[in-house]
This record gives sequence, C-alpha cells and structure tokens, in this order.
Amino acid sequence: MQLSVIVPVLNEADNVAPLVDEIFAALEGHEFDVIYVDDGSSDGTADALAAEQARRGPRMRVLRHVRPCGQSTAVYNGVRASRQPWIVTLDGDGQNIPGDIPLLIDHAEQNTVDLVIGHRQRRNDNVIRRLSSRVANGVRGWLLKDNTPDTGCGLKLFRRETFIDLPYFDHMHRFLPALVQRSGGQVASVSVGHRARERGLSKYGINNRLWVGIVDLFGVAWLLRRERRPETVEEIRPE
Repeated sequence: MQLSVIVPVLNEADNVAPLVDEIFAALEGHEFDVIYVDDGSSDGTADALAAEQARRGPRMRVLRHVRPCGQSTAVYNGVRASRQPWIVTLDGDGQNIPGDIPLLIDHAEQNTVDLVIGHRQRRNDNVIRRLSSRVANGVRGWLLKDNTPDTGCGLKLFRRETFIDLPYFDHMHRFLPALVQRSGGQVASVSVGHRARERGLSKYGINNRLWVGIVDLFGVAWLLRRERRPETVEEIRPE
C-alpha cells in the first residue's frame, strides 16, 4: 500500500522527533512519506521539523500555515499535498500509537473499505476530555447514525480520492465517517491503543471540543438529509 502519513501540529516541538521515529519504525517495508503540517506554531516546532527533514530526506515533508487555521484545515492541506492513493492521519501529541497503523492497513487490504478509523477502548485522558468525548460520540451516533463508536480518534486510514470529494468545512475531521457514508463509501472501526500525553500541553478543552462539536453536528445532520444520489448514472451516446 502506498500512503502518506499526515500529522497536524501546533506547538509540539518536544513531540516531533520521538513521533517521527515511531512512524518510520512502524512503516518499515511500506512505501510511504510523512507530511507534517505546522499550524502556525510559535514554539520550536519549525526547528524540530527542519531537523527531521535533514535527517529523513525526501520522505519527510513539511507544510506550514502562517497563522493557526485549525486541525481540519491542516489535514485538508496535507491531503491535497499528498501524492499517494492512501492517507493515514494521527495526532501530533504522541497519544496515538504509530505501531497501530499496520492494523488499519491490514483491515483495508482484506476488506472493501474507504475509511478505517481507530477505536480507543481505553482512553488515557483526564476526566473532562473523556466525558466530553463520550457525550459528543453519543449525540453524534444518535443523530447521524454513523455506526462509529469513536469518531474523534485521530488515527484514521482512508482513500485520498474519497476525502478530496467530501465537502470541506472547519472541524470536518470529526465527522469523516458520516461524510464518507454520505458519499456511498464503506467505513470500519478497528481497536487501537491510546496513551497519556508525555510532553507538551493539550490545546483542547470542553469549550473548543464538546460545545463546538455539538453545534457543528446539526450542520452535518442538515447536510446528510439533503444528500440525493442516483443509483446509476448513464451517459447516452448518439448512435
């Protein structure tokens, strides 16, 4: 499988080198590149990424936003810059485990799917993050019927062409299963690990995760209700 690993980061200087090491180790033997998208970091992230580029060569690519634009925009720009048919995304804070990427690849290669998403069954987060995620996933599943237990997991594998055809909007990364299903794609969940943050500070709290996510949810529900796709489209050619 040919793939690009997209990693959005904001002020994660201390996590860059350890995570890059894990990604390259996990994908040894695969044809891949790694695309970091620096979302306007103000710490030493740019320097850490430059050092990894010098160490890893052409398989390590870096994009940079002049100002912070958000995770969805970072992922979107990374996917657009990719030259590979498959995309893996994971968070840049080190909580997703790169060693789980082959699990997603194996599932995609053995099944006809367009998106494989990780399911963190044992979250290593504080109570507020676990609670907000549980509420958001419950409301999302009830309203969108996406049959996905953990849409907030940053570890995802999907077809690039499927993603590019999706409607783009801020925070769309939280709704990929429903959006892929809306386009007629197949979605699967795979159990993955999750670990506590060891370095740096979290950028998310209840105000910019739970409430924003619930507001966006109603917009996505509106979008799903208005989807109309013919079962077949035939081109009529002159005889």
